[in-house]
Amino acid sequence: MTEHSLRVGGQTISYKATASTTLLKSDKGDPTGLMYSVAYTKNDIKDLTTRPVAFLYNGGPGSATMWLHMGAFGPRRVYTVNGSFTPPAPYKLVDNGETLLDKTDLVFIDAMGTGYSHAVCKAQDRDFFGIDEDIEAFAQFIMTYLSRNDRWNSPKFLIGESYGTFRSAALGNYLQSRDTVHLNGIVLISSVLDLSSLTFAPGDDRPYVFYLPSYAAVAWYHKVLKDRPADVAAFIEEARKYAQGEYAAALYKGATLSAADKAAVAKRVSYFTGLSEDYLMKADLRVTLSQFRAELQRKEGLTTGRIDARFTGYTYDLLEENAQGDPEGPAVGGAFTALLNTYNHDELKFGKDKVYHNSANAFGSWNWRRREPRGFGFPGAPNVDQDLAQAMITNPKLLVQVENGYYDLATPFFATEHTMEHLGLPEALEKNVKLDYYTAGHMMYLHDEDRASLHNQISRFIDRATQQP
Repeated sequence: MTEHSLRVGGQTISYKATASTTLLKSDKGDPTGLMYSVAYTKNDIKDLTTRPVAFLYNGGPGSATMWLHMGAFGPRRVYTVNGSFTPPAPYKLVDNGETLLDKTDLVFIDAMGTGYSHAVCKAQDRDFFGIDEDIEAFAQFIMTYLSRNDRWNSPKFLIGESYGTFRSAALGNYLQSRDTVHLNGIVLISSVLDLSSLTFAPGDDRPYVFYLPSYAAVAWYHKVLKDRPADVAAFIEEARKYAQGEYAAALYKGATLSAADKAAVAKRVSYFTGLSEDYLMKADLRVTLSQFRAELQRKEGLTTGRIDARFTGYTYDLLEENAQGDPEGPAVGGAFTALLNTYNHDELKFGKDKVYHNSANAFGSWNWRRREPRGFGFPGAPNVDQDLAQAMITNPKLLVQVENGYYDLATPFFATEHTMEHLGLPEALEKNVKLDYYTAGHMMYLHDEDRASLHNQISRFIDRATQQP
């Protein structure tokens, strides 16, 4: 435990930072893992019922929580160049004026196999690699934290990013239904609850519809449109209406779509995406994400980013049909890796003799099957829509806020909108879901203006969720 202070919004916050591992056990009481976390708690709080506590994590699956911790909400932040490659060391670690510590205590948790989290005794990291396995580990950690730190009667929040939103939906339902731990709010940052919405599966045209408004936003940003409108928000709304209307109807017709209609659709999609009509005709009006990222700036010799499409990188093979790699990762990864280790060792006084794992490389061995299958049918893409809906029905005061980046090609905002509109909630609960938008990517906090906006939106959300009648 170390003591620190920070100036945020005109006030000085004195706080404790606790870097530690928490022992997880099996149902039989056998040790299975040590889960690493960093908790930031404000000093001089006499009544903990007045002080919220938020549990935060990134996604992957198999990603450490270094991004939310050191890029968005922790008290110290990695400085990176906006929208382009951050030069090599020396890097800059700065005080984070947008930390959420002014509003809530923060507990950043690294999933098993990431950070300093690892299996122990007879267990192996891969024993935790699965939807339900992962949820149970996080639930056990949270329950243990609440008990050890006397936080049972504090307002409680889950804040996850990417696969972390998928985790939050299932984890929130698990905590409330199994452990009767009711939450005040869940923040979904760059959300995906239905993985089929991101999967360009044969015969499923929905992802093409879901991605079109994001393609339009990215084409607008990179100025590849022939008739580029002045207002990106209005252009995106135009793309939304076209995608769910004429474009969806045309794709639904499949092979019965006439040649004239197909050409008309290609012309319209070209207007939104900047891709040539000839390319779109050859693609049968269906351009996958990796194809789009390779094609959009091919003439400039550039590949467009996935996590944040504002980032670009040089294309090695200009004849390649699909994008090779994501330029956003290398652009910021070096700075985050160097400064996270420096911060852990020098300021948190933890881990100097250990290896911090940015990733567990868990995706390929992840168990995507749920332990409690729902209804008859064949296996499909994992979906936790019902988990979130059930969590909100179990606790009708649970509020949900969804943060979306216009230039996020990993979790497109139009797919998220469709998911939130199809949760099947009772009408009275629909008002408990709110969506916000940012002119940045998946990690919208890499953009200074949007990091400030994200802080303000979540701060207001925490106030609403803790002050309900």
